[in-house]
Amino acid sequence: MDKFVIKGGKVLKGTVEVSGAKNSVLALMPAVLLNNGKNIITNTPEVNDIYTMMKLLKQLGVEATFDNHTLTLDSTNIMSQTAPYEHVKKMRASVYVLGPLLAKYGKAKVSMPGGCAWGPRPIDLHLKAMEKLGAVIELDGGYIIAKSRRKNLVGARINFDISSVGATGNALMAAVLAKGESIITNAAAEPEITQLAEYLISMGAKIEGVGSNILEIQGVDELKPADIENIPDRIEAGTLLIAAAMTKGKIKLTKVNSKHLNLVIQKLEDSGAKLRYNNKIMEIDASRIKPKNVDVTTSIYPGFPTDMQAQWTAFMSVVPGSSTITDTIYLDRFKHIPELTRLGADIEILRNSAIVKGVEMLKGATVMSTDLRASASLVLAGLAAKGTTEVLRIYHIDRGYQRIEEKLQALGADIKRVNTKEF
Repeated sequence: MDKFVIKGGKVLKGTVEVSGAKNSVLALMPAVLLNNGKNIITNTPEVNDIYTMMKLLKQLGVEATFDNHTLTLDSTNIMSQTAPYEHVKKMRASVYVLGPLLAKYGKAKVSMPGGCAWGPRPIDLHLKAMEKLGAVIELDGGYIIAKSRRKNLVGARINFDISSVGATGNALMAAVLAKGESIITNAAAEPEITQLAEYLISMGAKIEGVGSNILEIQGVDELKPADIENIPDRIEAGTLLIAAAMTKGKIKLTKVNSKHLNLVIQKLEDSGAKLRYNNKIMEIDASRIKPKNVDVTTSIYPGFPTDMQAQWTAFMSVVPGSSTITDTIYLDRFKHIPELTRLGADIEILRNSAIVKGVEMLKGATVMSTDLRASASLVLAGLAAKGTTEVLRIYHIDRGYQRIEEKLQALGADIKRVNTKEF
């Protein structure tokens, strides 16, 4: 098991390339189950979640290779429609195989998903969508057992009471092979869903309303293999921008899509940071500012991402004054707060809000990662803290950030990955 050892106080400077979006690839990969043949996904990040999904797809019969950020997935010989617990327990995105398996083969047996250890994140929206399309769902022994009532799923109107990225993706992949028309309302419009829709269209799917909250799908009989270049990771980009702001640094990001970060950019500018950007390059200069406290409320895209909430909380912990960070997406996503307070942060949790009173300086300590984005917030806090910070159980951050320590080292951070015998 590894840990990060961080000696804080270094000002971040330089240029770094943003990796491909892992949340996007995790939706694109199961989509290949809808066709028969070789599919290629480029700009794929080398993170643990990708390898977990590869193992799951191989279990189903997909031939998968991964080299130089290029995934090659051959879905010609699918042998199973069962996604076992050993793989699904590691990652909630594994439930994405449900829709494509059900649509293509009329049946699926998928273990209840796992992933980060915070909060109840039920999959009832996924299951209700499958039922609307004509599936019979049973829960037995920790597995979702789904079967189509007819030979094929049937188009339907699906309205999500709550906008859900995962449920939208699953419903979309199921609907593209369903007979007739489907309409998904209150659909998620995140860039990752937009890319999934575009990928399905390149396979031959008929989808209208891409990028909006209403998706209209006309089912087709079959889809063909296709290739796609993955989008940049907006959460990694946002995390690096906040790292620069917290250390009063000046950095440039390449291979980024600034359009995916509009509200994060706005909040950073409100804090006093200077940003310049076009569609693929972003620069932030926080070297001469006295940062201002800025409240944040997370919401569905294009709002402030819940996946940036922990990082923003870390930033506000070193900004004078008081700020409030409210999470309306996941009401109890605050397991990073007790660890930040170990570093000297002054934060109180009130229902689904963190009330942050900025301190002059955080102080190094040993802290423990509890989930992916919490891990990122602890690394950011360590970069800004005085002294040495040790971040334990960093396998969480390895799930979603491609060798984050190397990118930070390239910007001048004093951070090292160290093997530990901690159990």
